[in-house]
Amino acid sequence: MYRYNDYDRAIVKARAAQFRDQTRRFFAGELSEDEFRPLRLQNGLYIQRHAPMFRIAIPYGLLSSQQLRTLAHIARTYDRDYGHFSTRQNIQFNWIPLEQVPDVLDLLADVEMHGIQTSGNCIRNITSDPYAGIAPDEIVDPRPWCEILRQWSTFHPEFAYLPRKFKIAINGAEHDRAVVRCHDIGLEIYRNAGGELVLRVFAGGGMGRTPIIGSVIRDGLPWQHMLTYCEAILRVYNRYGRRDNSYKARIKILVKALGAEEFARQVDAEWAYLKDGPSTLTQAELERVAAHFTAPAYAADAGGEAELTARAADDRAFSRWLARNVREHRQPGYRAVVLSLKPTGKPPGDADSATMYAVADLADRYSFGELRVTHEQNLVLADVRAGDLHALWGELRKLGLATPNIGLLTDIVCCPGGDFCSLANAKSIPIAQAIQERFDDLDYLYDLGEIELNISGCMNSCGHHHVGHIGVLGVDKSGAEWYQISIGGAQGNDAALGDVIGPSFAADQVPDVVTHLIETYVAHRTPEERFLDVVRRLGIEPFKTRVYANVASAKRAKEVEHV
Repeated sequence: MYRYNDYDRAIVKARAAQFRDQTRRFFAGELSEDEFRPLRLQNGLYIQRHAPMFRIAIPYGLLSSQQLRTLAHIARTYDRDYGHFSTRQNIQFNWIPLEQVPDVLDLLADVEMHGIQTSGNCIRNITSDPYAGIAPDEIVDPRPWCEILRQWSTFHPEFAYLPRKFKIAINGAEHDRAVVRCHDIGLEIYRNAGGELVLRVFAGGGMGRTPIIGSVIRDGLPWQHMLTYCEAILRVYNRYGRRDNSYKARIKILVKALGAEEFARQVDAEWAYLKDGPSTLTQAELERVAAHFTAPAYAADAGGEAELTARAADDRAFSRWLARNVREHRQPGYRAVVLSLKPTGKPPGDADSATMYAVADLADRYSFGELRVTHEQNLVLADVRAGDLHALWGELRKLGLATPNIGLLTDIVCCPGGDFCSLANAKSIPIAQAIQERFDDLDYLYDLGEIELNISGCMNSCGHHHVGHIGVLGVDKSGAEWYQISIGGAQGNDAALGDVIGPSFAADQVPDVVTHLIETYVAHRTPEERFLDVVRRLGIEPFKTRVYANVASAKRAKEVEHV
């Protein structure tokens, strides 16, 4: 993984020292709240419902065991003993007192971490495929490109005060596991007919209040021009993006207003001033950064395949875990293992300090001291020998990290919601837990197959509800918490936005609504169809009809019972 050089270390240490002085001045009354707000936002600090929320960057989701131990120490010493892994591949703490944040920043700097540009109207954490460098379908490892973009965008003076926040994702595999079509800029690296590496550039994607699938504004872009073309996009956005209305300030609104073709034309006009300029990438620069992402010392003959097959045949529970939580690896004899942070009864994406310490130890023992964070709020040990899988499974079961539900209905993506976030209209975590409890039957989950359920507590869509096969959105209805349901969303190469099935539901109705959606799917599916396939084949009407008929019937029954 990328390691800081002297320049990186100096800049992060200097930023930590700078914020310590800014915090001192704020508590001394030398800085007003309005003056201090942009300074704390630049370091990842939001004022939430109960305390400051501190967001720490995990660039492209890659962590070392040492870094995870530091996060565990922060959780145990400064927070309430846990952290929340987000859909941006970052981690958030919800209870660190503001006056202690400078001490935490110093600890983070010691292990090459920070909260820089995790909030505010700037270029945020660059995200990518959590299986980068190991996926069998990978065309090129996207991590060097992510790191080049990270270095370019950090403290970029021209883009420190954009009209609104800005997110970039990069994918280098045949299958999009970075949701590039739903980002402000999405980059797909592929080889053209001549075998040259080129980029497909999406712009104007995003979720939130106005969800939009991004448009291709340039295809076949030579990789050398990645930075100059991104800079041209950002310049057009910085110049013409709306600053008079925060709800209409994202680049997706600008692209929609102009049309993708006209937006691309303006970007090309701006690019004419930048193309072949100082930001043009060279082979030497690419190789410099790529040298940080060489493969670990894999065993030439890892072995263990025969033993793995035999154990799987003898142990149904182990076999299930292999099928759901273990991924193929491009290196023979190795696998990637997904650690589920979605056991029933716990908030999705949360990990306490004991869990983080234990996972760091497992990363050292089984995966060369590294791990990844996924968009789905799980963790990955990317380089596990096939012969070690059974032993690792045993360790994970003791820790509650071996729930074999990856990609199934209870592998819920969920934002912190109204329990913590001051922007939320409704709670997310209790809804997720109620659904998990309703469907806490692995046999039934396996029969249902792949269903992605995403929950957001407000229109900001931190839970990515728009691209869930089933999406749940918290809304405010006369001061009460209600939930809007959508179906048919998807991430990946065929990314799509879900359709709202109708009026919202009370919190206690949501598990029943999900049940009726599932019953409709089961009634209409063919043996090979997934939930998403049935929605796309039939549309939302059969689902809508069954849900509202049953909800109305249940309401009448309650009224009769009350009488």
